[in-house]
Amino acid sequence: MEGKKVVITGLGALTPIGNNVADYWQGLKDGQSGADLIKSFDATNFRCKFACELKGFDPLEHFDRKAARKMDPFTQYAMVAADEAIEDSGIKSGNIPLEKIGVIWGSGVGGLLTFQNQVLDYGDNGRDNPNYKFNPFFIPKMIIDIAPGHISIKHGFRGPNFSVVSACASSTNAILDAYYYIKLGKADAIVAGGSEAAVTISGVGGFGDMRALSTRNDDPKTASRPFDLDREGFVLGEGAGAIIVESEESALKRGAKIYAEILGGGLSADAHHLTAPHPDGLGANLVMQNALNEAGIQPEEVDYINVHGTSTPLGDVSEVKAISQVFGDHTYKLNISSTKSMTGHLLGAAGAIETISCIMAIQQSVIPPTINHFTDDPEFDPNINFTFNKAQEKSVDIALSNTFGFGGHNASVIIKKY
Repeated sequence: MEGKKVVITGLGALTPIGNNVADYWQGLKDGQSGADLIKSFDATNFRCKFACELKGFDPLEHFDRKAARKMDPFTQYAMVAADEAIEDSGIKSGNIPLEKIGVIWGSGVGGLLTFQNQVLDYGDNGRDNPNYKFNPFFIPKMIIDIAPGHISIKHGFRGPNFSVVSACASSTNAILDAYYYIKLGKADAIVAGGSEAAVTISGVGGFGDMRALSTRNDDPKTASRPFDLDREGFVLGEGAGAIIVESEESALKRGAKIYAEILGGGLSADAHHLTAPHPDGLGANLVMQNALNEAGIQPEEVDYINVHGTSTPLGDVSEVKAISQVFGDHTYKLNISSTKSMTGHLLGAAGAIETISCIMAIQQSVIPPTINHFTDDPEFDPNINFTFNKAQEKSVDIALSNTFGFGGHNASVIIKKY
């Protein structure tokens, strides 16, 4: 795609293994598991009793009590990650007109806790009460587009502002939308990313009873085990990731530090099933082919793939089939890893934090590992380097990040050393 060159000038993260980018990246390099028994509600009667929750996050360290009450946790997480990225980038230094700075944000389910609590309260207290009143903040707290709304209100950004919903591909779609808008000259800089706060009664109950979650309740820390023979479901995570996507022209003009360049991305649909991937990886194959074509590079130029790799029996197999189809013999020279083995699956926020892991891999020449590998699965070629259990040093010039969502939504982004 012709147009402006697009770079990344700021990063922000709030994850189950670190509440800022530095701690998150250290957790990835160390192979730290963020999974534990659920603390935020009593999960005794649930099929899955554990998740990757945030650790030590107190909204009152970031917001006053009145402001915090007006935000669902998914918006609080968005604000914290965005604030870190905005400060890191320096885009508020006055060198970019505020009408040329936008916010594009992704989430799979948005204000799930707000929705759940209001409906439960109505069932308990409102069903037979003609004077019952819904919380006036119920709708503004719940809707997904409220997160970029809050970010823009706080910082005065008056450029393009909207949300993207494509299940677990949401924040990758947000990053790609930011890339396209900047290429087209619609903005100079965009805060892009995603947040999720689905570790709730309804989230854990819903995903659990559709048999999507691991039920390794006796050993939660090793439950997320992508590509392992004994994988049996994903681990739900929560948090947010934000990146500042900016035109190279704008970044150079204001003397910003540049982390990496976005070369392009791909989109596709499985057109197959509501929740299961295509067994032959057709959608995954197409999205990576589309990304390579848009980036104008050959498969042999990619050094690292941060895979979707959720630790489900079907999903992991179909993704590796697709990688083998697209990359051929170069598959054996790639490093592949699933950082969901450490963070769990942040649903709509997964793409943002995993793009950050690709950027840091490029910056520091380190491939984060796929932890919790115990038993080889004969479905996978033993010569593929899944970066099992320990980070590996490797020079990374180009990295690709895959995210695939329920409904067959696929998105890939390609990041290059600047």
